[in-house]
Amino acid sequence: MAKALFDIPSSDTGKGPIGFILAEDLTGLSSCIRHHSRLGFENLFVIKRPDLELPESCAELCDTIDIEDAFFSDVSPYLNRMIELCLNRWVYYCFNAEYLHFPFCETRAITDLTDFATEEKRSSVFTYTIDLYADDLGKAKDGFSLEDAHFDGAGYYALQRYIEGEAQDRQLDIYGGLKWRFEEHLPYQRRRLNRVGLFKPQAGLEMGEDGYFNIGEYNTFSCPWHHNTTIAICSFRTAKSLKTNPGSMYEIDNFIWSKSVKFRWNSQQLMDHGFMEPGQWF
Repeated sequence: MAKALFDIPSSDTGKGPIGFILAEDLTGLSSCIRHHSRLGFENLFVIKRPDLELPESCAELCDTIDIEDAFFSDVSPYLNRMIELCLNRWVYYCFNAEYLHFPFCETRAITDLTDFATEEKRSSVFTYTIDLYADDLGKAKDGFSLEDAHFDGAGYYALQRYIEGEAQDRQLDIYGGLKWRFEEHLPYQRRRLNRVGLFKPQAGLEMGEDGYFNIGEYNTFSCPWHHNTTIAICSFRTAKSLKTNPGSMYEIDNFIWSKSVKFRWNSQQLMDHGFMEPGQWF
């Protein structure tokens, strides 16, 4: 029998929303942990390599899961293990230097969102990944800066998703941000901005290598009857990749352009730009 990829270290993990942070390196890891801890996840786990030492200031905010080969070019094995361990419990995942925002998250907890989604008979929440980047790459050589974070205020588009030539109901592929402006440095399959970052696993659910679930309803942006709540993960991951990958780091001097907007770190700004919506009655 094959050894499980990982296990949850605590035997008493409760029933509330559980968050997983996939730590590729230490960039933004402490702020990522603190941000998600404030949102009220009942359990928060950091999946990392053993050589990545967790900041001492965050030690009491989360548990760690050490994996020798924790490199996340394909996240599906990790997500499928989460599904096995957390059936019927809301699961969230992100990477270090990523920050979840949902409508009114300044005054509402993650449980408010998951309880509302459950009442709406939804098992997933459609997620936009918004590229963040520093305005001065001379000061922030890896593109990461909490104080001077910017995002693209324009240049986004959506395409209908097809499988074997058949249009998928209420499923879209979203493009834009740094992945659009610097697409020559990114393989096509990694240019999408949409992600199902928050979902409630059921028996038989699996994620494929393409980042989509095998149960189509999990990939939809809303139910058939009305708009549902959507969320955003504000992410420095693309900026960091573009500025640390030898194939692109010397080709990019600046991420700022005429449509760059200073990020104010609040949900209202993201709703105003159409990156997420409260749906009806949230």
